[in-house]
Amino acid sequence: MQINLGMSYQPRIFLAWLLLAAPAYSCFAQTGPSKSEISSYKGLHQAANVGDLTLLKTLIADGNSLEETDRFGRTALHIAAYASHEEIVIELAKAGANMNALEYQAYDIVTIAAVANDYEMLDTALNHGASADNITSPYAGTALIAAAHLGHHKAVKRLIDAHAPLDHVNNLNWTALIEAVVLGNGGPDHIQTVKYLVRAGADKSIADRDGQTPLDLARSYDFGEIIAILEN
Repeated sequence: MQINLGMSYQPRIFLAWLLLAAPAYSCFAQTGPSKSEISSYKGLHQAANVGDLTLLKTLIADGNSLEETDRFGRTALHIAAYASHEEIVIELAKAGANMNALEYQAYDIVTIAAVANDYEMLDTALNHGASADNITSPYAGTALIAAAHLGHHKAVKRLIDAHAPLDHVNNLNWTALIEAVVLGNGGPDHIQTVKYLVRAGADKSIADRDGQTPLDLARSYDFGEIIAILEN
């Protein structure tokens, strides 16, 4: 199934359907381990999921591979991020785990934390060797774009402080600023997201495939407060 993403913009509900519900795209949503997958975990994956630090240290000392993956390419680090076990992430980092590993859909722990709006995990990841620069997801985006899309403004601010690329353009031809408008709801969370991006120097002139800038898009949705931010 192919959809022309260069078409004129449709109502916001259609965009949400396009990216999250259409069969060709639903598989691109970030997916944590299922209950059945979790029940099959052993070794480092099991320790990471339940947050068993003692077991994790023992397994590491016994020489278990830190980069072993489940069938979806998730390392113990990914599992710990999904389960929100910061102490496990720290121990894996100390042991030399690849802090920028990508699972099968190209998600890293920074993007996992940003999408979950898990600020503590995000901060832990960034403070222990994970990068805000990684190109992630099937959309060739970044954690910043994902956080902006969802209006997770606290994560957006942390990623900006970690020098995430402000103007990266994903394969939908959208930047973080564009996604905050196109996939946002114009409410307080997305308003704050836009404020942080603009204050940080995000390029307001970058347009989408139809030549629409963030300001053009905000006007089309009548997002008054966002329009004011972008105009200034």
